[in-house]
Formats: sequence, C-alpha cells, structure tokens
Amino acid sequence: MPELPDVTVYIEALERRIVGQRLQRIRLGSPFLLRSVEPPITEAFRKKVLGLRRLGKRIVIELEDDLHLVIHLMIAGRFHWKPPNAAIARKLGLAAFDFATGTLLLTEAGTKKRASLHLIRGEEALKEHSRGGLEVLESELATFREALTRENHTLKRALTDPRLFSGIGNAYSDEILHAAKLSPVKQTRQLSDEEIERLYYATQKTLVEWVQRLRNEASEKFPEKVTAFRKDMAVHGKYKKPCPVCGSPVQRIVYAENETNYCANCQTGGRLLADRALSRLLKADWPKTLEEMEEDRVSRKN
Repeated sequence: MPELPDVTVYIEALERRIVGQRLQRIRLGSPFLLRSVEPPITEAFRKKVLGLRRLGKRIVIELEDDLHLVIHLMIAGRFHWKPPNAAIARKLGLAAFDFATGTLLLTEAGTKKRASLHLIRGEEALKEHSRGGLEVLESELATFREALTRENHTLKRALTDPRLFSGIGNAYSDEILHAAKLSPVKQTRQLSDEEIERLYYATQKTLVEWVQRLRNEASEKFPEKVTAFRKDMAVHGKYKKPCPVCGSPVQRIVYAENETNYCANCQTGGRLLADRALSRLLKADWPKTLEEMEEDRVSRKN
C-alpha cells in the first residue's frame, strides 16, 4: 500500500501536471470504484484543479465549487500519467481522469478491487475521511509521546494505526522500528523515555529520507515504480537476507495477509519472535534465539 513517502511524491508529481488545469471528465472502468452518490460524479467535470493534499494515505484533489475527489489506493492501486484520452486497460484499469495536457489513469492489480473514489462537497464532509492520526513530520516529541501511549498496543500495531499516526503502514513501520532498534511486539506503555525519543527521531528520519529518495528516483518524471518492496530497504521484504547493520538474517512474523520483518540481533536482543506460520507447526521445536536457529541449521546440514 502506498504510504506517506509514496503518496507525497505522487502528489508532488500531480501538482506539476494538473493544478490550474480543468478536469474535462472522469471515465470509470470499474463500477466498484466510485463509493459516493451525492454529489454526482458529473459535477466534477470541467472544474479547475485548485490543489492537492494528503489525508492519511488518501490523495485529495481539490476542485472549484468546494468539491473534493478523495482517492484511496489501498494495497494495489497505482497512478499512471499518459497522453490525452489514453485508453483504460481492460483488466487493471479502474478510471481515467482526463485533462487537456494528459490523462491520469488509475489501475489496480489483483482480483480484489479495494481502491475507492469519493466525490464530496465541503471541508466538513472531507473530515469524515480523516482517521485523525498524528502527522508525525509536523509534530513535536511531546505530542508524539501522547499519541504513542494513548493506548497500550505493540509498536507495530501502534505505528500502523491510522487513528494514532497518519500515513504509516506495513513497510515503513518495519524500517522505522529497525532504525530505532526496537522490537515490533514491545508494548507502547512499556517504553522508557529514551526509547520513545529514539522512536520519534527514527520515525522522522526514516520518512524524510524515503521521501527524498523517491523524489530523486522519479526526478521530473511521473513516479511509475511505486512499491512496498525496495532494494534499499533495511528489513522490509528482506526475509532471510542479511541485515545491513549486523549481517544477521532478517526474520519475520506472518499474520493474515501481512508480515513484519525485523532483525533479531538489532531489535530483540537475539530473541526470535513467534511466527504463526511456523511456530504453531513446529511447537516445541521452534528455535527461541538466533543461536538455536543456527545450531538447528548446522545439525540438519550434517
């Protein structure tokens, strides 16, 4: 799912292309994309784009007459900038937003169509799409601490809860926790003041660095390689690959459709966290530490 760095770069690319332009029309390629009824989508036609903003992981296109297009890309939604009147792809295409200067295509890979589009009028209606999470890059340490400890959750859950923090998801939470050298399953109310401060600065540093990396990667071109798995990431999507800090193999916790990646040596004092996909199967044979895992590997090899 595109998160704060990806959405920020998407918005910057769109600002250069569509602000001040008139949205000529919207062509829908999927009946499941549009989730609002009033006002009708045709009211957006011929309206000038006044600006764009991020609302959590959503992209808001501000139009004349106090109208707002709210687009949530979910996991597999992606934007593509094409020449004017570009065709909507049959299998992946969800919508086309036509401008005189080009067409913004919205696609979604996979069979589960989760991306959504709403047309709403007024700031009050727009607030209903906000989950209320803290904008970390605009916050101070005290407000970050208050949001983090408001409820007692694991760090992974807290960072990815849109009611607590805005724009952070599965990928960048892994990177943040690795940078902070904190376990993803540590409880938020068990953190020391020093650990909270470390997490705050790791969050700021990680998000700022990745926004800049993605800007540099796209340059003046439209960002087409938006993905949750990047080769320069430290741990996310790097299961069994060496940690760039200590060289230990990156570990994971699998749950539902997601997984958490972490370095046991850097983040958990060498302790392996229970992976539901394997620990239930292996039970007592599940290794508890990196040392036990290495001993098991050597013994099986011999």
